[in-house]
Amino acid sequence: MRRPWPCLGPSWRRSCRKRWLPSVRSWQKLYARVRGGSVAPVARNTENAFRRPPRDLPTLPAVFGGRGESAGAVTVAKRAALVAGGIVGGLGLAGAATFVYANQIELKAFRLKRVRVPALPAGHRQLRILHVSDFHMTRSQRKKQRWVAGLDALEPDLVVNTGDNLGGADAVPAVLTALGPLLDRPGVFVFGTNDYFGPKPVNPFRYLTGKKRRPSAEKLPWEGMRAAFIERGWSDATHRRLEFAAGGVRLAVTGVDDPHHGLDDYDSVAGAPNADADLAIGLSHSPEPRVLDRFADDGYDLVLSGHTHGGQVCLPFERAIVTNCGIDRARASGLSRWTERMWLHVSNGLGTSPYAPVRLFCPPSATLIEMVARES
Repeated sequence: MRRPWPCLGPSWRRSCRKRWLPSVRSWQKLYARVRGGSVAPVARNTENAFRRPPRDLPTLPAVFGGRGESAGAVTVAKRAALVAGGIVGGLGLAGAATFVYANQIELKAFRLKRVRVPALPAGHRQLRILHVSDFHMTRSQRKKQRWVAGLDALEPDLVVNTGDNLGGADAVPAVLTALGPLLDRPGVFVFGTNDYFGPKPVNPFRYLTGKKRRPSAEKLPWEGMRAAFIERGWSDATHRRLEFAAGGVRLAVTGVDDPHHGLDDYDSVAGAPNADADLAIGLSHSPEPRVLDRFADDGYDLVLSGHTHGGQVCLPFERAIVTNCGIDRARASGLSRWTERMWLHVSNGLGTSPYAPVRLFCPPSATLIEMVARES
């Protein structure tokens, strides 16, 4: 059988021994003379110098930095530790970046939402309602104060404030500055627990459990804020049945105190709204189902609430993880139907507790609600 590469045969190996080995030997002798030394004899057994190793020659894996199986195991362990450390470090950096975004960017990215609700009698003109909630205002939040004051340019027919205005005992002037021009427009309000009691440090992971938290013992100056609202022309709807006109629409408005902590007394305002009203609106800081059911049973068209912050820390596309009240997560933010007749709007709010200053996939917002005629 002819070899595919004749040059690798026995004749080629013999030629290499005759031609190249003497030359190598001569260079070794010359180098030794120059250096003043001698040359060790070269082994003449060169028969296997150009032969391939046997195929059955056993091989061992290369081990770097140690000897035997234990050294290999240590090397694997070190590599695993380095990989794990890299993963943990990467997660740490991602977590830090997420916190910076949630605390420094999204927390201050105020937005205006617009929704349209077909709840007015057929042929009726449009009514524009500005719904604000959950300022949790502090004196230093000047950007928020300017942004809220700028909402007056929308020229709403009615302003509705569903509570949790205060972020501290010294925040009333900041709230009045923010609402300044809006207080000259028709407005109604109810309060939340954080208008009566100050914020307190909480474990943020406890918030994710959805468990109710007790209010702090620090009392806030809500009476002065209420008096200022009323002096400027707004009406307190807490446990009251109000009837008035705004934007050419006859309104019946009823509110309750914060039901999340059992401050509500719906029985004191129970009953169907005035049948002559074009639109019946219920107000409750927290959208607790037991209160929503009472409003629906009495024939209200729309209920406005806050409290949930839209979930505050959400999955992408504002999908709430928790609601911090009895309502389901799908209704934690925005417009939804509670019954076939009654609509519900839950505000994302414009603030957070000073002890939990983050928002993720749930920017702070106010809502302009355009009430239009029902479809015939």
